[in-house]
Amino acid sequence: MQNGFLGYNASLMLDVVVCALVLVVPALLYSLYLVKVLRRYTAHRNLQVTLGIVLLIAVAAFEADTQWIHGGWENIVNKPGQEPRLTGERLAEVRQFLRIHLIFAVSTPLLWAATLIMALRRYPSPPVPGPHSTLHKPLGWAATVDITLTSVTGLWWYYIAFVR
Repeated sequence: MQNGFLGYNASLMLDVVVCALVLVVPALLYSLYLVKVLRRYTAHRNLQVTLGIVLLIAVAAFEADTQWIHGGWENIVNKPGQEPRLTGERLAEVRQFLRIHLIFAVSTPLLWAATLIMALRRYPSPPVPGPHSTLHKPLGWAATVDITLTSVTGLWWYYIAFVR
């Protein structure tokens, strides 16, 4: 399928990732509510692992679609055989903003993976607060801020590349 479902002439996987970016922040907020307010550590762990796996699969499928099927994001924005949507200064602006987005998009899975792997190794099962909590809390908050910035910049990039 060459087109997505959101109506902006993007690819299917790009639209899937945009939807994931919209859903991930509320899911993270719910995960924080589970652990901070309800003290449901196992539910927090399970939601974080599930989010990590789902996002990893979505991003891998997105990258495969973008790079191998379409030959890069510029071929999605300016589909061959159609009038180019972005040229000159507008294309340069979208490229520059993509670079900003990629700072967060690359650091997020690394930070999230480190946070998850250490937590899975260092917390008992079922998980309860312990010595690792002093490191896990700042790592978790850093990962939360990072994925939030990934979401905001990704959604803004989609907007300037396809909607505007």
